[in-house]
Amino acid sequence: MNQSMQEILEFVEENDVKFIRLAFCDIFGVQKNISIMASELEHAFLHGVSFDASFVSGFMNVEDSDLLLFPDPATLSTLPWRSPQGQVIRLFCFIRYPDGRPFEGDGRYLLCETLKKVREKQLHCNVGLECEFYLFEKDESGNPTKIPQDKAGYLDIAPLDRGENIRRQICLTLEEMGISITSSHHEGGPGQNEMVFRYTDALEAADNLITFKSVVKTLAYGSGLYASFLPKPLPGKNGSGLHINLSLFNMKGENLFKTGQEHNKASESFIAGILNKAVDMAAFTNPLINSYARLGEFEAPEYVSWSHQNRSQMVRIPAAKGEFSRMEMRSTDPSLNPYLALHLIIEAGLLGIEEGKELPPPCNIDLYEAGEEERKAYAKLPKNLEAAVDLAAESDFIRSALPEKTFEGYIAAKRGEWRDYILSDDKSVKEDALYFLTY
Repeated sequence: MNQSMQEILEFVEENDVKFIRLAFCDIFGVQKNISIMASELEHAFLHGVSFDASFVSGFMNVEDSDLLLFPDPATLSTLPWRSPQGQVIRLFCFIRYPDGRPFEGDGRYLLCETLKKVREKQLHCNVGLECEFYLFEKDESGNPTKIPQDKAGYLDIAPLDRGENIRRQICLTLEEMGISITSSHHEGGPGQNEMVFRYTDALEAADNLITFKSVVKTLAYGSGLYASFLPKPLPGKNGSGLHINLSLFNMKGENLFKTGQEHNKASESFIAGILNKAVDMAAFTNPLINSYARLGEFEAPEYVSWSHQNRSQMVRIPAAKGEFSRMEMRSTDPSLNPYLALHLIIEAGLLGIEEGKELPPPCNIDLYEAGEEERKAYAKLPKNLEAAVDLAAESDFIRSALPEKTFEGYIAAKRGEWRDYILSDDKSVKEDALYFLTY
């Protein structure tokens, strides 16, 4: 018996744990779970827990529908908002076929496979996330509205900022769950907030984001609010981004990213690889119709470019030193599936290293204010979801990085979203129907 599994079983017995949530995500990054009794946990570790995958978007069809969840013992977390009597814990799971094969739609598995490639190159990739979200009021019936919780702006304080207490509650809850938030504040939009995660390895970062979104929505609900991670919930106001900070370390623990004008060759090629495939990946890094309303406004980039510290660029190198030296990808948004997105982003970076790609010169101009001639020098991110999906469908890189079944299912689903949107009489109503309650 695996010792880590044994430790989980002992924890369950010693801490009056009665329920275990077995968590996983569909191919769009929407969390699902099955709750089992504590007495069934050992069986789940050894034999898995079956579920009907035909009801999970992008997974299986009805005639071949059984899949199994196998808990990952490294992901144990209590749910602090539940009663300490008869505790509830959560474990993220890997998904397998009944014959034991990994399921190709399991984003956690795909990301793990990519991280094996990173280790084979004698490297380690750390990821730190910065996630923005809105807090909206509910109506008299308890249904979410798009009325912001407050009218505060960037870094405002109470009483203008009415989110201080819930941000505090979120931070303390996440701390109890083993997730470190380094800072939090009111963002630029009314009712908009941002929280910054301490960097960790890529798989844990993806797990933490899924946990974070669940915690934020749960605590907001308990406070009579609705939390939205839509990229652009309010026209004319700040969009919500998910800034992805990546750093590379060698086996000696040395960070390959440098500040200023000096970059290790491998880190330069890593950035170049990501820039080179940014357009191909857009359907996964910016996966909603709503995602494209955000790009090009309020410091959300729309061109494929990089620079030092310049926030108008898709990739910037922040003014940080030592272990904190990194690249920051600013085009991505919180509606993405973090497992698939990080899988593709890191694969693109590794491909850049393998091919020895040269990092182009930095773009040291403000692309929001630049003239048309200056902007022509840079590739532009897709203008809408349809264009992004078409580019992904034609990309040899995306096809090679994703299992065929996952690739085809994702592309078909996104084309379906676009078709339903285009055929609708009221597109804003249709967009809300597609996304508002899910994201």
